[in-house]
Amino acid sequence: MRFPWQKPPAVDPCMGDARGRAIRQALAGRDWPAVRGLLDGVTDPDDRAFYMDICSHVDGVQDWIGEWIAAEPDSTLPLLIKGAHGVSWAWEARGGAYAAHTSEQRFREFHRRLEMAEDCLDEVVGRDPDDTTAWTFLVMSARGRGVGEEEAARRFGNVVSRHPSHVMAHEQMLQYLCAKWHGSQEEMFDFARKSVVGSSPGGRLGHLVAIAHIEQWLSLPSGEDSLHMRHPGVRAELRTVADRSVNHPGHRRGRRWPVPYNVFAVAFYLADDFDACRGQLEMIGDNVTDSPWYFLGEDPARVFTRVRKEVAGRR
Repeated sequence: MRFPWQKPPAVDPCMGDARGRAIRQALAGRDWPAVRGLLDGVTDPDDRAFYMDICSHVDGVQDWIGEWIAAEPDSTLPLLIKGAHGVSWAWEARGGAYAAHTSEQRFREFHRRLEMAEDCLDEVVGRDPDDTTAWTFLVMSARGRGVGEEEAARRFGNVVSRHPSHVMAHEQMLQYLCAKWHGSQEEMFDFARKSVVGSSPGGRLGHLVAIAHIEQWLSLPSGEDSLHMRHPGVRAELRTVADRSVNHPGHRRGRRWPVPYNVFAVAFYLADDFDACRGQLEMIGDNVTDSPWYFLGEDPARVFTRVRKEVAGRR
């Protein structure tokens, strides 16, 4: 496959989804009837979480969402958007640094925004216990609030009891179980592997194992990180889970379809498995995602472009 090296692709927060772009535009324009109309027909739990994630990253929502809540007090949708946006808004306040390098002021604002977000999400699930999207964002906020593992598991359970293969909820529970948050590397890997084994061939959870290996790589000192990723057992496991998920003939792409391909591409690249990486890059095309490329450099699109050029040359 030939790639246009000259210009890095742009990271599209909507991943090429036309409805997602319309929702993002309407929310940015404070056109809540249009947002409601675009979301009312979305019933698939994974799709709904995808669109709510888009909503959560639109700037300025907290400045006006109260108007929508007041105008439609019987609707849980504006509360859900406020809560989901509040979780992302909280992480924006915290920043991406480790705790030791995060100021007390940032932490105070982080927790203030998370508390507000959880108040909204709690109200949503109180009024509609079957709202898997609200439960998913409560799983996301669980690690920021520092809730106990039993409570985090309860939130996660309220998602998967209704939709067992919910992708975003699994990704967020995996993050909670990382050693850098509230678990351990052993718990993280155990969760990832059991999730994949428990899913059907061709399912959408295979990349959880790849995420776990990338998290392990991030946690190790220089030198040890590369040794981990290049270990024959790790390479073999990555190929096995890719073949069970994104490479399986029965795999059905979701609206967030670029995410697992980008995750596997990074994992295979770190593992020096260039043939497997090339296969993922060919599937991705220009549909690059921020994560996990930002672990390899400040500009994910440029890193992606550099990597695919390097991989294309290693035949």
